[in-house]
Amino acid sequence: MTHLRMPALFIGHGSPMNVLEDNRYTQAWRKLGDTLPRPKAILAVSAHWYTRGTAVTAMENPKTIHDFGGFPDALYQQVYPALGSPALAKRITEQLAPLEVIQDHDDWGLDHGTWGVLIKMYPDADIPVVQLSIDGTQPAAFHYELGKKLAELRDEGVMIVASGNVVHNLRKIKWQGETSPYSWATSFEQFVKENLTYGGPDHPLVNFMAQEGAIEACPTPEHYLPLLYVLGAWNGSEPISVPVDGIESGSLSMLTVQIG
Repeated sequence: MTHLRMPALFIGHGSPMNVLEDNRYTQAWRKLGDTLPRPKAILAVSAHWYTRGTAVTAMENPKTIHDFGGFPDALYQQVYPALGSPALAKRITEQLAPLEVIQDHDDWGLDHGTWGVLIKMYPDADIPVVQLSIDGTQPAAFHYELGKKLAELRDEGVMIVASGNVVHNLRKIKWQGETSPYSWATSFEQFVKENLTYGGPDHPLVNFMAQEGAIEACPTPEHYLPLLYVLGAWNGSEPISVPVDGIESGSLSMLTVQIG
């Protein structure tokens, strides 16, 4: 029997409007869904479930959360009816022990950082999805270490899909007219790409705020931190690739990272 390790993905999800659009980013996400090994379940880590403490969705039928405002009605009509997996939620809790993980049975669901990507990758919504929250009270190294603890799930048929943006500065967005990337956005995204396969101690992508331009690229950390779960799940020898990248509206990185 051939052993198959599921990939781990970090996807730069960008605007919720990608749900309604067909562009080079959404086409890349669809290609991932079409070509990667089919998982038994998906563990999602989204920038948009930013909490005190660590929680996991443990309900049978997670709701589709429209956690955005000011978009066309068609976007609010979108539903992603994937099943949950209380069994996977329990397994995640075991992997992260002795950390206390709150079992969320009704408060959350799948936010647009999760379903907005998965609706392109797996439009039939026929793979169970469990979402893990990001504890905003913890330092970057904490999230990297959680990724290491969760890596074993990849050998059990679980795909890790984290979403955020390694450059995410909404205050600096160029909404119209000339939308070329800021120099700090380009250089910070390049810094991330150049250090994806770093194998030593004191990972520069864990210590990302020490990098020049980080305060502009990541004025708040929640969109960057999902990347660390994926990097933590790397075994040190698997290939790491970039299926698609680009900077939109001057200050929004669409970098996608594939491990395995």
